Amino acid sequence: MRENIMVDTILRPVPSIVEVNFSRYNMREIYQRKSTVYKLIKRFMDVVLSAAALIVLSPVFLITAIAIKCEDHGPVFFVQQRAGKDMKPFNMYKFRSMYINADEKMNEMMKDNEQTGHAFKIKNDPRVTKTGKLIRRFSIDELPQLINIIKGDMSIVGPRPILTFQMEECNPYEKQRLIVQPGLTCYWQIGGRANIKWEEWVELDLDYIEDMGLWTDIKMIVKTIPAVFGSEGAY
Repeated sequence: MRENIMVDTILRPVPSIVEVNFSRYNMREIYQRKSTVYKLIKRFMDVVLSAAALIVLSPVFLITAIAIKCEDHGPVFFVQQRAGKDMKPFNMYKFRSMYINADEKMNEMMKDNEQTGHAFKIKNDPRVTKTGKLIRRFSIDELPQLINIIKGDMSIVGPRPILTFQMEECNPYEKQRLIVQPGLTCYWQIGGRANIKWEEWVELDLDYIEDMGLWTDIKMIVKTIPAVFGSEGAY
């Protein structure tokens, strides 16, 4: 189990097929053994901390909304369907960081994808606006997901949700990462974000399911702050 969440701890080989089959296909059973008290406390923390963050960060929301609106007069928010717990789809909220209709150009840009597996990332994505580059660097674009957390779609800590159609293409082993509520931050978020390849991303999410507990979540939240300001892998 992961006792210290550090960047260098993610530099380990991805398990072989044999290791995967025999040691990591029981994640649902592991999650079901987690304390009911912990799950209730986790939900309570999600609601209270998210509500407090929305109040404290309201000036950031206002400034970001004005900047987005001034750049191209388009909508402030971007709503996209993502895969939630047990593959249940939900609408995830973000500050819009791309030009209008950027989603329609995704298929033609797949050839430039710099990620592996079922993730999609391009470091210098031409669809990203000037304001978008800035808010992505510090993960400000993700802040509206605090609303998703209050609604119960997400948790503060948990595997990052990917597009529904991408998750449907995953194999059963990879789909295990969403037997828990997806989150705003995770091992991937504090360990390098887009610099981490899909295969290792999956392993980190399964590590979290094994490790998840109140102390793990608290450490993850605390470590997210310097990770965000460090902006490593944020694009």
